Amino acid sequence: MQADGVVLLHGIFRSRRSMQGLARFLAAGGFETLNLAYPSRRKPIETIVAHIHPQIAQLARSIPGRLHFVGHSMGGLVIRAYLHRFRPQNLGRVVMLGTPNQGSEVADFIKDWWTYKQLFGPAGQQLVTGLKGADELLGTIDYELGIIAGNRTIDPVSSRIIGKPNDGRVSVESTKVAAMKDHIIIPASHAFLPANTQARQLVLKFLREGQFR
Repeated sequence: MQADGVVLLHGIFRSRRSMQGLARFLAAGGFETLNLAYPSRRKPIETIVAHIHPQIAQLARSIPGRLHFVGHSMGGLVIRAYLHRFRPQNLGRVVMLGTPNQGSEVADFIKDWWTYKQLFGPAGQQLVTGLKGADELLGTIDYELGIIAGNRTIDPVSSRIIGKPNDGRVSVESTKVAAMKDHIIIPASHAFLPANTQARQLVLKFLREGQFR
């Protein structure tokens, strides 16, 4: 019997397909997986949280063990907001890949552009640094959290905007949060973190052991 479950949440402007490989990898590792799709471009994070709750609650009730969460990019922020509002009693561990916990410098630069607003919707405005009401939206991290950050880029323009070690979308420093249990940097770019072999192995290790090293 697969005792523990894992909820996987993709990033903004992506789909559940971007997490399918990681979901299969975790399933092979013995976890019941729920790879969720959600309207990342059409709704703000607080509405997304309500949208995904029924499916997550059903999985939480159906498994005999703990329920873990893995989020890529904005998916990590959705997890934080979800756990702040709907924390399951059998909560396990959380892993984030390239999540802008302190906001994205790229979002700061283009947040007022018409194209950005049209493509990334209301949630795109919630990815900026210094987001007003962030504590109320995302809550306090009092669970085991492991963060994987990338330091390679295929987007030199965005990397120049960020101006410090980054994955092409999010700076390494912005992925960090004070209450995290572990943090690791790997040579990967933002979009490909969920498909990265090393990242997948690290996710599995943290879910099993609560540490990357």
